[in-house]
Amino acid sequence: MPIILDKVSHIYGADTAMAVRALDNVSLVIPDGQFVGLIGHTGSGKSTLVQHLNGLMKATSGSIYFNGEDIDAEDFDKKRLRSKVGLVFQYPEHQLFETDVFADVCFGPKNLGLSKKEVELRAYEALKLVGIEDAYFYQSPFDLSGGQKRRVAIAGVLAMKPEVLILEEPKAGLDPKGRDEILDQISRLKRETGITVLLVSHSMDDVAKYVDRIIVMNKGGVVYDDEPGEVFRHCQELEKIGLAAPQVGVLRRIAVVDIGDGPIVLINPQIIAEEGEQTGDEACLSLPGKAGEGKRPNHVVVRALDENMTEYEMEADELLARAFCHEIEHLDGHMYMERVIGDIHDAQMDEE
Repeated sequence: MPIILDKVSHIYGADTAMAVRALDNVSLVIPDGQFVGLIGHTGSGKSTLVQHLNGLMKATSGSIYFNGEDIDAEDFDKKRLRSKVGLVFQYPEHQLFETDVFADVCFGPKNLGLSKKEVELRAYEALKLVGIEDAYFYQSPFDLSGGQKRRVAIAGVLAMKPEVLILEEPKAGLDPKGRDEILDQISRLKRETGITVLLVSHSMDDVAKYVDRIIVMNKGGVVYDDEPGEVFRHCQELEKIGLAAPQVGVLRRIAVVDIGDGPIVLINPQIIAEEGEQTGDEACLSLPGKAGEGKRPNHVVVRALDENMTEYEMEADELLARAFCHEIEHLDGHMYMERVIGDIHDAQMDEE
């Protein structure tokens, strides 16, 4: 069952002169098994939001549902909720306190009232899932590296067998190698366990390679909620709220058209309207010295992105319309000969 947020708001210091609205009328549905990136600059409301999902904070207004139940209902079991919606904080030291790694990971399932055998089995499986070797099991968690502490903290949550795993800035404080390793580990966990993962970050680069969906927050509200490619189209808007779109994860299909007035560069172009018809000779570098008569629309409207990844539309007639159609079809793997009427003939080249 999904997590549902219905018009959730949260005000710090409500009814005081220092009131701050951290969440503003947020409505979201997070389905089972989805890998979600929750993105926003510091103060955007993302940390406040995730602490509502497992009942650590209570909404000022609105409702949150988990598995069809209102988590703020009087008879709702918050302890059970926290075993199903696991939250790993930004700094793992806040969640590690036992004398050794194995005891630390055992702590959560032990509090579920499970048998000693089941508790230890869960702890062992969770540590293996995050890649902690047996040699570290009985070391103090505070003697581990930053990346290892992060993995042990994640294991402590996984040992509860949650349905949802929330990770707040999981690569904070790690070196580049450690950052890549922890994100790759999270991605592998998602594939192997099928759980819902909510990855909280202020960096688009953290999530571009991994998530199915990106939720962008600003000033306590959701400004974008879509697949990564669609969110990254809004480059300028994202930069205005302190977020830079990554250079990875964005498919760019580029067509260059030049009919004598200088090149026109089209990024991710698509023809969104056409009308009329023209018939004429058409040649292509893919078949040097050859041409053929083909049919094309006489007027087209093209939607594309400019060099700043800003969307725009452009109209073209006659020769330019033909050139746009020709080059955009190339991007889709089509050759101009597919449109030729009759035989391909030798092209007549002007000699200077």
